[in-house]
Amino acid sequence: MSDKSKKIDAQRREMPEPYEGNRPVPWVVILIVSGLFIWAISYLAINYQNVPAQYGDNRIAADFHVAAAGGKVDGGQLYTAHCVACHQATGKGLPGVFPPLTASEWVTGKPELTVQIVLHGITGELTVEGTKYNGTMPTFKDKLSDAEIAAVVSHVRTSFGNSADTVDADMVKAEREKTASHDAPWNGDAELDAMK
Repeated sequence: MSDKSKKIDAQRREMPEPYEGNRPVPWVVILIVSGLFIWAISYLAINYQNVPAQYGDNRIAADFHVAAAGGKVDGGQLYTAHCVACHQATGKGLPGVFPPLTASEWVTGKPELTVQIVLHGITGELTVEGTKYNGTMPTFKDKLSDAEIAAVVSHVRTSFGNSADTVDADMVKAEREKTASHDAPWNGDAELDAMK
Protein backbone atom coordinates (compact mmCIF):
# COMPACT_ATOMS: atom_id res chain seq x y z
CA MET A 1 0.00 0.00 0.00
CA SER A 2 1.43 3.31 -1.01
CA ASP A 3 1.78 6.37 1.18
CA LYS A 4 -0.89 8.14 -0.79
CA SER A 5 -3.47 5.41 -0.27
CA LYS A 6 -2.63 5.28 3.46
CA LYS A 7 -3.37 9.00 3.71
CA ILE A 8 -6.67 8.57 1.91
CA ASP A 9 -7.66 5.68 4.21
CA ALA A 10 -6.73 7.74 7.28
CA GLN A 11 -8.84 10.66 6.07
CA ARG A 12 -11.82 8.37 5.51
CA ARG A 13 -11.60 7.08 9.08
CA GLU A 14 -11.67 10.59 10.56
CA MET A 15 -14.88 12.52 11.27
CA PRO A 16 -15.55 15.41 8.94
CA GLU A 17 -14.70 18.90 10.17
CA PRO A 18 -17.58 20.66 11.91
CA TYR A 19 -19.11 23.56 10.07
CA GLU A 20 -21.68 26.22 10.79
CA GLY A 21 -24.69 26.23 8.64
CA ASN A 22 -28.11 27.77 8.53
CA ARG A 23 -30.06 25.27 10.60
CA PRO A 24 -33.45 26.61 11.74
CA VAL A 25 -34.70 26.22 15.31
CA PRO A 26 -37.29 23.43 15.46
CA TRP A 27 -40.84 24.80 15.40
CA VAL A 28 -41.73 22.84 18.58
CA VAL A 29 -39.08 24.76 20.54
CA ILE A 30 -40.39 28.06 19.17
CA LEU A 31 -43.96 27.16 20.25
CA ILE A 32 -42.85 26.17 23.77
CA VAL A 33 -40.82 29.36 24.29
CA SER A 34 -43.63 31.53 22.88
CA GLY A 35 -46.18 29.83 25.14
CA LEU A 36 -44.02 30.38 28.24
CA PHE A 37 -43.50 34.03 27.32
CA ILE A 38 -47.24 34.64 26.84
CA TRP A 39 -48.03 32.84 30.10
CA ALA A 40 -45.48 34.95 32.04
CA ILE A 41 -46.83 38.23 30.68
CA SER A 42 -50.43 37.28 31.43
CA TYR A 43 -49.50 36.07 34.93
CA LEU A 44 -47.84 39.40 35.74
CA ALA A 45 -50.75 41.38 34.27
CA ILE A 46 -53.36 39.46 36.27
CA ASN A 47 -51.44 39.57 39.56
CA TYR A 48 -50.25 43.18 39.27
CA GLN A 49 -53.04 44.32 41.59
CA ASN A 50 -51.74 42.08 44.41
CA VAL A 51 -48.19 43.45 44.40
CA PRO A 52 -47.28 45.15 47.72
CA ALA A 53 -46.61 48.86 47.72
CA GLN A 54 -43.19 50.07 46.72
CA TYR A 55 -40.94 52.39 48.69
CA GLY A 56 -42.26 55.93 48.90
CA ASP A 57 -45.81 54.69 49.38
CA ASN A 58 -46.70 54.89 53.07
CA ARG A 59 -48.50 51.55 53.05
CA ILE A 60 -46.88 48.34 54.19
CA ALA A 61 -47.61 44.74 53.33
CA ALA A 62 -50.04 44.47 56.26
CA ASP A 63 -52.36 46.98 54.51
CA PHE A 64 -53.01 44.43 51.79
CA HIS A 65 -54.20 41.85 54.32
CA VAL A 66 -56.60 44.13 56.22
CA ALA A 67 -59.55 43.38 53.95
CA ALA A 68 -58.83 39.65 53.99
CA ALA A 69 -58.79 39.64 57.78
CA GLY A 70 -62.21 41.27 58.03
CA GLY A 71 -60.93 44.86 58.30
CA LYS A 72 -58.88 44.30 61.45
CA VAL A 73 -55.14 45.00 61.49
CA ASP A 74 -52.93 42.38 63.15
CA GLY A 75 -50.82 44.13 65.82
CA GLY A 76 -48.69 41.04 66.34
CA GLN A 77 -47.76 40.98 62.67
CA LEU A 78 -46.84 44.68 62.78
CA TYR A 79 -44.80 44.12 65.93
CA THR A 80 -42.91 41.33 64.19
CA ALA A 81 -42.29 43.51 61.13
CA HIS A 82 -41.20 46.70 62.92
CA CYS A 83 -40.32 46.09 66.57
CA VAL A 84 -38.99 42.58 67.13
CA ALA A 85 -35.43 43.38 65.97
CA CYS A 86 -34.89 45.67 68.97
CA HIS A 87 -37.44 44.63 71.60
CA GLN A 88 -37.18 40.90 70.72
CA ALA A 89 -39.98 38.37 70.33
CA THR A 90 -40.32 38.09 74.11
CA GLY A 91 -40.65 41.86 74.61
CA LYS A 92 -37.68 41.79 77.00
CA GLY A 93 -35.41 43.89 74.77
CA LEU A 94 -31.64 43.60 74.96
CA PRO A 95 -30.19 44.43 78.39
CA GLY A 96 -28.31 47.71 78.34
CA VAL A 97 -29.16 48.36 74.69
CA PHE A 98 -32.91 48.21 74.00
CA PRO A 99 -35.44 48.61 76.85
CA PRO A 100 -37.96 45.90 77.71
CA LEU A 101 -41.67 46.26 77.01
CA THR A 102 -42.62 43.79 79.74
CA ALA A 103 -43.91 45.64 82.80
CA SER A 104 -42.54 48.91 81.41
CA GLU A 105 -44.13 52.01 82.92
CA TRP A 106 -44.03 53.62 79.45
CA VAL A 107 -46.09 50.77 77.98
CA THR A 108 -48.56 50.05 80.79
CA GLY A 109 -49.04 53.69 81.86
CA LYS A 110 -51.13 56.28 80.02
CA PRO A 111 -52.11 54.91 76.62
CA GLU A 112 -51.68 58.39 75.09
CA LEU A 113 -48.02 58.36 76.14
CA THR A 114 -47.42 54.97 74.51
CA VAL A 115 -49.06 56.25 71.33
CA GLN A 116 -46.84 59.36 71.36
CA ILE A 117 -43.72 57.22 71.74
CA VAL A 118 -44.68 55.08 68.72
CA LEU A 119 -45.71 58.13 66.67
CA HIS A 120 -42.58 60.22 67.24
CA GLY A 121 -39.94 57.83 68.58
CA ILE A 122 -37.38 58.54 71.29
CA THR A 123 -33.80 59.71 71.41
CA GLY A 124 -31.54 60.24 74.40
CA GLU A 125 -31.63 58.83 77.91
CA LEU A 126 -34.71 56.86 78.95
CA THR A 127 -35.21 55.12 82.29
CA VAL A 128 -37.20 51.86 82.26
CA GLU A 129 -37.73 50.00 85.54
CA GLY A 130 -34.79 51.85 87.10
CA THR A 131 -32.35 51.03 84.28
CA LYS A 132 -31.11 53.83 82.03
CA TYR A 133 -30.99 53.32 78.28
CA ASN A 134 -29.44 55.73 75.83
CA GLY A 135 -30.44 55.05 72.26
CA THR A 136 -32.85 55.92 69.52
CA MET A 137 -36.27 54.57 68.63
CA PRO A 138 -37.48 55.45 65.12
CA THR A 139 -40.61 57.43 64.40
CA PHE A 140 -43.58 55.60 62.88
CA LYS A 141 -45.97 58.51 62.23
CA ASP A 142 -45.12 58.55 58.52
CA LYS A 143 -44.90 54.75 58.13
CA LEU A 144 -48.03 53.45 59.87
CA SER A 145 -51.68 54.48 59.71
CA ASP A 146 -53.78 55.29 62.78
CA ALA A 147 -55.30 51.80 62.74
CA GLU A 148 -51.87 50.17 62.47
CA ILE A 149 -50.41 52.21 65.34
CA ALA A 150 -53.48 51.40 67.44
CA ALA A 151 -53.05 47.70 66.65
CA VAL A 152 -49.34 47.55 67.51
CA VAL A 153 -49.76 49.64 70.70
CA SER A 154 -52.69 47.45 71.78
CA HIS A 155 -50.60 44.35 71.07
CA VAL A 156 -47.71 45.61 73.20
CA ARG A 157 -50.02 46.74 76.03
CA THR A 158 -51.74 43.32 76.21
CA SER A 159 -48.80 40.98 75.50
CA PHE A 160 -45.58 39.97 77.26
CA GLY A 161 -47.36 39.75 80.62
CA ASN A 162 -48.83 43.28 80.29
CA SER A 163 -52.55 43.72 80.94
CA ALA A 164 -53.23 47.38 80.10
CA ASP A 165 -56.17 48.73 78.12
CA THR A 166 -56.20 48.58 74.33
CA VAL A 167 -56.05 51.63 72.06
CA ASP A 168 -58.30 52.50 69.13
CA ALA A 169 -57.60 54.38 65.90
CA ASP A 170 -59.60 57.43 67.08
CA MET A 171 -57.25 57.93 70.03
CA VAL A 172 -54.22 57.64 67.73
CA LYS A 173 -55.76 60.15 65.32
CA ALA A 174 -56.38 62.61 68.17
CA GLU A 175 -52.81 62.20 69.47
CA ARG A 176 -51.40 62.58 65.97
CA GLU A 177 -53.32 65.84 65.45
CA LYS A 178 -52.38 67.12 68.92
CA THR A 179 -48.65 66.82 68.15
CA ALA A 180 -48.70 67.34 64.37
CA SER A 181 -46.14 70.17 64.63
CA HIS A 182 -43.71 67.99 66.63
CA ASP A 183 -41.20 66.86 64.02
CA ALA A 184 -38.39 65.31 66.12
CA PRO A 185 -38.22 62.26 68.38
CA TRP A 186 -39.05 62.83 72.05
CA ASN A 187 -35.97 63.62 74.14
CA GLY A 188 -36.16 60.64 76.50
CA ASP A 189 -36.93 61.23 80.17
CA ALA A 190 -36.55 65.00 79.79
CA GLU A 191 -39.71 65.36 77.66
CA LEU A 192 -41.65 62.19 78.40
CA ASP A 193 -41.70 62.62 82.21
CA ALA A 194 -43.70 65.84 81.71
CA MET A 195 -46.32 63.89 79.76
CA LYS A 196 -46.91 61.18 82.41
